[in-house]
Amino acid sequence: MTAFALLVVAKSPVPGFAKTRLCPPATPEQAAAIAAASLLDTLDAVLATPGAVPVVAFTGALDQAANRTEITAALQHTTAFPQRGDGFGERLANAHADTAARCPGLPVLQIGMDTPQVTPDLLAATAARLDEREAVLGPADDGGWWALGLRDPLQAAVLVDVPMSRPDTGALTRKALDGLTIGITSRLSDVDTMADAIAVASRTNGRFAAAVLGQAA
Repeated sequence: MTAFALLVVAKSPVPGFAKTRLCPPATPEQAAAIAAASLLDTLDAVLATPGAVPVVAFTGALDQAANRTEITAALQHTTAFPQRGDGFGERLANAHADTAARCPGLPVLQIGMDTPQVTPDLLAATAARLDEREAVLGPADDGGWWALGLRDPLQAAVLVDVPMSRPDTGALTRKALDGLTIGITSRLSDVDTMADAIAVASRTNGRFAAAVLGQAA
């Protein structure tokens, strides 16, 4: 695959708004710092991915975010736009449609900011599956998914009716995509709880590992 849109769906790491399931043991400020580190490591991987056109669908007040200066600088290397819609499924569907409007003709690989362990090689290999499949899904250990690739990003409209953040979200997403040829890529662990964060941090380097292991020390 020569080019694809690499869409990050992100939430501003504002204390009390981001990564609230890390509290306790983390304070809201510590959780926001961890979320900021996760987003920055994710953006580093995205910006280093060969063939990727970096796109970010963002929600929340960036001026109140932890590490706002570095996040603002990183976002300047992407095409960033606000999320729109009510439920999470609708916002995901709209993010794919808005990316398609900005990157006409390109397939879209969408990820979140909860898997800071992603690498440029993994992202490029996952997107390359769209050369042979109409969709690609990256399963998460909690039953959801960490990546969704679509050769036709408007197919993401089916996400509006998929319940999110449930143990069966992955299975329901595959069912919603019935009729498309689907490739399955590597399984990863999302960072939802502090136990998740420590497990992921112990296997990675970078800002996220430093933020989490510093809090856990």
